[in-house]
Order: sequence, then C-alpha cells, then structure tokens
Amino acid sequence: MTSVTSPLAGRAIGLAAVPDPVFSGAMVGPGTAIDPAREPSEVVSPVDGVVISLHPHAFVVVDEHGHGVLTHLGIDTVQLNGAGFELLVSKGDTVVRGQSMVRWNPAAVEAAGKSPICPVVALEATADSLSDVREDGEVKAGDELFGWQ
Repeated sequence: MTSVTSPLAGRAIGLAAVPDPVFSGAMVGPGTAIDPAREPSEVVSPVDGVVISLHPHAFVVVDEHGHGVLTHLGIDTVQLNGAGFELLVSKGDTVVRGQSMVRWNPAAVEAAGKSPICPVVALEATADSLSDVREDGEVKAGDELFGWQ
C-alpha cells in the first residue's frame, strides 16, 4: 500500500469542497484537498518517487507501485503563468517524501483572485482503492491523507 501524505500545512476539506467541477467531481481521480495556511511555504512531495510532470502550479510524483499522485496548488492558478511559484526540483528527478518541490505563497494566490485550495489526487485510481481519506481537521506537511491499495 502507498501512504500519501500532505504536501503542505492547512486544513483537510475533501475534494467535494473544491471550487472546480473537474476536481470536486473526482474526474481526475479520488483524493482530498487542503485549504492551506496563508503564509509563504515550501510544498513537499507526498510520496517517494519520480517527478513525471512539473509545472509551477502542479506536479505529479509516481511511486514504485506506479501510483501517480497529483498535487495542484490552487485552482485556475495556471492563469498566473508561474508568477509567485518557484520550482525546487526538475522533471525526472527522484524525490523522497517530504522533499521540497515548490515554494509559493497561498495569500498571494488569493490576492490575485484565485482559490489557494490544493487538491491531492490519486491519478487513475478508483475510489474504493483509497482508505482512511482525511476530509477534515488540521494537517501538517507529512501527515497521512490517505492510503492507496
């Protein structure tokens, strides 16, 4: 089983609360979402693996079981064209859980008129392959969000 941990500190709110139908409808996959602390922070990898997709506002890490975990920093943040995001790794890098991936400021994202809510999604998974999904309560970076069979 893959343990997927929180890439940032904040409050777990569940995918249904994400203000974007693609995520709230679990069209990209099941998972949860984090309403982040409004302070500059470094977003960390939720699993050990290889960075297969990397954008200023989103990244995917695939673990040894072939599980791809998408971390999406804010909603519609692609429209910021990378402003306010600093990449700390490169596509193709092997990373470990808890390693810093992106530096950003959720308060600046919010000030730019975007939601800073961060979906954390199990790509190409079925809802019943996830267990113990956190959908409420405060989380710190590294706290478990869900298990993936």
